[in-house]
Amino acid sequence: MTDIQILVGSVFGGALMTARRIREELASDQVSITVHEKPTLESLSETSGPVLVCTSTTGQGEIPENLLPFYVELRDKLPMQEGRPFGIIVLGDSSYGDTYCGAGELMEEALQEVAARKVGETLKIDAMETMEPEEEALPWVKDWIGRVS
Repeated sequence: MTDIQILVGSVFGGALMTARRIREELASDQVSITVHEKPTLESLSETSGPVLVCTSTTGQGEIPENLLPFYVELRDKLPMQEGRPFGIIVLGDSSYGDTYCGAGELMEEALQEVAARKVGETLKIDAMETMEPEEEALPWVKDWIGRVS
């Protein structure tokens, strides 16, 4: 069984709603999905399966408040996750220019620093083009699960 941990960073609920929909639609006898609404380093260290970060971007490309403590602790303690597969879904607004989907880039850098292995390309969902991010996320996650299983 594949045990996937979804670490959520959400400001207005879009990323959380997307993560919950992923769990509802894709959890099965072969795939267990846990959604962490307030991720901690323990959320990562208690398991060894794939990690999916599903986050929005806030301010000027920053990590949302509920995911920030995890990010800071990960950067401070650097718990090695050698080869652990991860993926990133990031929600943003392309009208912000250079900071568009910046939270996803920050999380990717942090996970790569602890030797986690990125699987697939980051899925960037633009609020200027999509009102239902979960509809874009589901096909991407199905493919991603196939790559990490």
